[in-house]
Amino acid sequence: MNNLEKFDRLYFEVKGNRWYWLFSIFCRLSLAYAFIFAGMVKIMGERFASGLSELHPMGAYLEALHHTGFYYTYIGIAQVVAGILLLIPRTVALGALLYFPIIVNIWILSFALRFEGSFVTSPLMVLANLFLLVWNYDRLKYLLPIKNYSSNAVFEKPKKYSNKFPLAFFTAVIITVALTIAWAQFGFDAMPRNSLSDCKKQFENTKNKVAGFQFCECIHINGEPLDECLQGFESATIE
Repeated sequence: MNNLEKFDRLYFEVKGNRWYWLFSIFCRLSLAYAFIFAGMVKIMGERFASGLSELHPMGAYLEALHHTGFYYTYIGIAQVVAGILLLIPRTVALGALLYFPIIVNIWILSFALRFEGSFVTSPLMVLANLFLLVWNYDRLKYLLPIKNYSSNAVFEKPKKYSNKFPLAFFTAVIITVALTIAWAQFGFDAMPRNSLSDCKKQFENTKNKVAGFQFCECIHINGEPLDECLQGFESATIE
């Protein structure tokens, strides 16, 4: 038995477990809801995160994106289509493929601008999307550069699922969520936050209070680019 056959054997064993199956449904519903909601906002012509100031780095980006006309609508349609495809059992694999490049782009954008609104959710959505892609490996494996496929066909729903609880897997899920939240809270010395008051709160009663307040004003009052405000903050803290 080669490595590919061993993987297929493990894969079909996992697919036959009720807890993994329920988790896949949770991922599908969560991802679908997020994109259908966000997509409908764009299709209706409203600016996403409309309460975010245009001086904020993400607010400036979203404001510019809102004025791209039919491109903005196109993004919304793509998100809604991806969400709907995830809701239909026969099209989950296609939906996961369409969803993936969009959510990766959102994740990188959120990380680049340190946007609090999706700093935690976007990486978790990427991981959930990856889970669905692996979950549908039996349908997607023919797209992979694999020369010799195993004889196993597409997984068929069993008459009775295994009820063995995968403790290690769900422990890893909980740890991943906790680490993602902790990283968002403590991974950076300065976060722009969504408002001037929230931004300043992170620096209250700290040794970087003055530099931090200047950073927040640089973002939320002066409307300067994030990189320039961060450079000013780093220079002030070094001094």
